[in-house]
Amino acid sequence: MVASLAARQHGDHMHNALHQDEALPGAVIAGGGDIEQREATRYTLLIRAAKLLCDAGEFLCVIRDVSESGISVRTFHRLPPAARMVVELQNGDRHEMEPIWQKDDRAGFRFVHQADIDRIIVSPSRYAKRAIRLNLSAPAVIEKAGGRREDVEIVDLSQQGAKIACDCRFALDERVKLSAAGLPETNAKVRWRKDGGCGLIFEDTYQYGDFARIAADLQLGE
Repeated sequence: MVASLAARQHGDHMHNALHQDEALPGAVIAGGGDIEQREATRYTLLIRAAKLLCDAGEFLCVIRDVSESGISVRTFHRLPPAARMVVELQNGDRHEMEPIWQKDDRAGFRFVHQADIDRIIVSPSRYAKRAIRLNLSAPAVIEKAGGRREDVEIVDLSQQGAKIACDCRFALDERVKLSAAGLPETNAKVRWRKDGGCGLIFEDTYQYGDFARIAADLQLGE
């Protein structure tokens, strides 16, 4: 079993993953009995990209470690208040969680239901790994050649491109500029088009951390 090959860490530096001094709004701090449960064997996961889902939107994170009781993540920004969140892995698996703590760009969560740690570590998938795409809704502007500007709506976003809803027509491979409150002006090319929308591919892709902060700005207005 792949999970049995993972390095098992018992030090205090891992035990604090679900026990920090700054609680998330709406979080319930566990009692002493739960602390013992949190001190279960932990597995270190390096650079495991994932999404956090809540009523406020979808946000990027990196899972740093996981145990039978929960996970700790890097978030790149403050998370919105939420009593429950869902972590979605790149293979589509989802786990409902309760926020326990947040400090700077780190946060810890406790699983609401028992999680299959082996599956989280292996993260099996029938499909090739793809860039994480965030489903969101944000007003934006497309600038076409010659300076003509059209109002559009971003409906999903990734590091490499975006899907927009619009009433205007674009030519395939047409070069445009996409901008929005929270999204810097971005050069893009029209990759596909359908009635009521089109897909854009960015000429310059965003770094993961920059993309995480842009997504937060678009959804939270920070």
